[in-house]
Amino acid sequence: MSPAARAFAVRVLDGIGEIRPGDDLVEVIATAAGDTLVDGDILVVTSKIASKAEGRIVRAADREQAITDETVRVVATRAHEGGLTRIVENRLGIVAAAAGVDASNTDDGTVLLLPVDPDASARRIAEGLRERTGRRVGVILSDTLGRPWREGQTDVAIGAAGVRVLDDLRGTTDATGTPLSVTMPCVADELAAAGDLVKGKASGCPVAVVSGLGHLVGSLDQPGARAIVRPAERDLFRLGADEAMAQGMTAGRTAGYSAGRSIGFAEGFAAALAAAERERVPR
Repeated sequence: MSPAARAFAVRVLDGIGEIRPGDDLVEVIATAAGDTLVDGDILVVTSKIASKAEGRIVRAADREQAITDETVRVVATRAHEGGLTRIVENRLGIVAAAAGVDASNTDDGTVLLLPVDPDASARRIAEGLRERTGRRVGVILSDTLGRPWREGQTDVAIGAAGVRVLDDLRGTTDATGTPLSVTMPCVADELAAAGDLVKGKASGCPVAVVSGLGHLVGSLDQPGARAIVRPAERDLFRLGADEAMAQGMTAGRTAGYSAGRSIGFAEGFAAALAAAERERVPR
């Protein structure tokens, strides 16, 4: 069981500035941090600046097509006065509105796609900062998502490197000695949300530093944020309610038609055979 933190601190990292395609995020972040980083610090980096540095930018006129291109499965759609909201699973396995395609904090006429491989992006930053600063730091790449059954949004981890993403307490006991069978805090998401409290959405401060949780920082080869995505066989909520009902009705109609057709053929064949037999019987 991981040691409980009695206290930790979160601060924004000033001096990042606007990120453009091709910018070296390690250089930018290291310069902004100066000599302030210590062993065990965790940097929460807004995924938008990784997307910008990696050139994941498309024209706004292509937004709907960009959403389609990033989608592997439609979970739910809802029409509203402003258009159509699509909740989809994107190519990273993340379920999000508009596949994570974002029009905020980017130049007019453009939208941002998520990084091609957020875990790899986080690993490059963490590895570069460790080499540059000599400090054993971790990196969380964060993005904003809504949650089923709850209003509002929160930041979650879509990429991670050098940080334990899940604190698996299954098989241990609580303070009263009761066995824990399902307890597995997603510390990566908790870190992402903590970082967002100081970064904000419109402050121009895309990086936060979390100090005091060094027990979560480890090697760069441990699982990244991809490990947080729940496998399909354990997903109890694969579809929106309307979509699940429509899918069930379609399946029911198809099964009913097939069963009715088979029964009809069988009954028709039996009736025809009986009629033929009657014709052959001498009167």
